[in-house]
This record gives sequence, C-alpha cells and structure tokens, in this order.
Amino acid sequence: MKNIIKLLITIAIFYFLFQKIDFQTLWAILAKSHGGWILLALIMQLGSTYLAAYRWFKISKLLVFKERLSFYVQSYFKGTFFNQVLPSSIGGDAVRIIDLTRKGYDKKEAFYGVFVDRVVGLVGLLVLNFIASIIFYGTFPSDFSRLIILISVAGIAGFFSLFLFEKINFLAKYKFLNLLHRLSVRLNQLYSSKTVLVKHISISVAVHFLSVLTIYGIALSINAHLSFQMLLIAVPPVFLLTIVPVSLAGWGIREGAMVGIFMLVGADSTKVLAMSILYGLLLIIGALPGSYFWIKNKKITQEEKK
Repeated sequence: MKNIIKLLITIAIFYFLFQKIDFQTLWAILAKSHGGWILLALIMQLGSTYLAAYRWFKISKLLVFKERLSFYVQSYFKGTFFNQVLPSSIGGDAVRIIDLTRKGYDKKEAFYGVFVDRVVGLVGLLVLNFIASIIFYGTFPSDFSRLIILISVAGIAGFFSLFLFEKINFLAKYKFLNLLHRLSVRLNQLYSSKTVLVKHISISVAVHFLSVLTIYGIALSINAHLSFQMLLIAVPPVFLLTIVPVSLAGWGIREGAMVGIFMLVGADSTKVLAMSILYGLLLIIGALPGSYFWIKNKKITQEEKK
C-alpha cells in the first residue's frame, strides 16, 4: 500500500511537470545528450558511492565491526540497488543492517553503525551547502540563499547539540528522550576525538561534491548552461528533499525541486527536467553493481545452507 501511494505521488508530480513542459522538446534534448559527458558523470557517481562506503567502513572500524572494506563496498552498492531499482519495503539501510547481522553482529549495533553513517553523511551535505552558499552568495536571490544558510546552520547546530544530551541525565527517564540520551552517549564514545569526526564529515563533503560533479557532467552533456557554482548551491537542497520518503526513489520530488529552484535564476525548465531525469537514470545504472553483489551473496548463502 505504501509503495502504491508513493507511485501515485510520483505520477502526479510528473503529470504536473509535463503540463508545463513540451514533451517533444524534452525528448529531443535527452536524445541528443553527449555520451562522453554522460560516461564521465557515471564514473563520478560510482566514485561517490564508493567513497560513501569507505566512510561507513571508517565509522564501523570505531565500533565492534571487523569486516574488510570490500564487505562495506558490496553492501553499500546492494543498498543503493534496493533504493534505486527495487521499490520494495526493504530499504537500502535495512539491507546494510541485515548484511551485518548475517555476519553475527548484534542488530542494535548494526543499526547504530548505519544510523551514524547516515547522520554524518547528512551533516556533510549541510556543510557543503553552507560553504557554497557563503562563497557564492548572490548567485541565487538573497531570500533563497539566506533560507539555505539558515537551514544548513540549524542542521549542523542540531547535530552538534546531540553531543550535549549525554550530560542531561533526566532525559533517560523518558522513552523518546532516552533514545536521544543513549545516542548522545554513543556519539561521545565514538567521537571522543573531534579530529576523527572532522575527517568523517570531510569524507561526506567529498561524497556529495562528487554527486554535484555528476550532475554538472550531465548539464554539460545537454548544454544546459548552468555553472558549477549554481549546482553547488541548488543541488544539496534537492538531495535533502529526496530524503523524505514520499515518492519512488525520489523520482518526481527531485525533478520538481530541480525545476522549481532553477526557475529562480531563469534556467530553461525543459533542460533542467532533462538533466534531472538523466541523473535519475544514471543513479539506476550506477546501482547495478549492487545487483551482482546481491545475487553473488545469495548464492553463497544458499550453498552454506546445503
């Protein structure tokens, strides 16, 4: 039922967009896209996924997990495959948690490791957006830029405030607040050295920077005439919106947000939509290695049961 609702939302958004955009022009832009830039963009996207897996590996090393980097790379690609290609009830994070539990690790520890990886990844996105919005202030209308800066600062401040909850002992008495208290305790244990935290956030910034480079390559492939600094400011908010699980793999939400944001600078809506669709297709292609790892691990599991 949940996936049906997501599908309906996705269809509704695309229907609205196609009412505003000439479909034949859109198809012509997609058909004429430059293959060389698309290939380079795909390499950037694969690099982003690999680097994200490396971040998870570095975080997990600080916990109880002793697996090799190859395990995290394979599991991360599998998770991406489930997120982008298989609209199932099992999300990518759940796949990663299951992979760890199959290795004999405690489910709560596995959840914690994946959760911290997610949060650090989100902080990296906010940091990148904040820096880009400050350096290139004036690229977009001031109201939009100030809103992005405010959201980024609030998100980053919210993350670092989590470290303070450990000292507020009465929070442990309440069910929901107890979760925040325990999370704060674990974060302080994990990042007793703030230098390590800065390194992990820096990896996250690099992950999202590569994703923006991916979209820039796509923009060049269709002659969208969008500067890299525009994308550095506009793309992270789009990524933030696609985190909200209201459509299938972010389809529709991503396209609507892209078109809406770039309208602020007078960009060609048809080319922006084409760019977003190509990026979505590239995400699917970039996730396909996960299908190989999934099938491979499934065969190994079946053989072990015999």
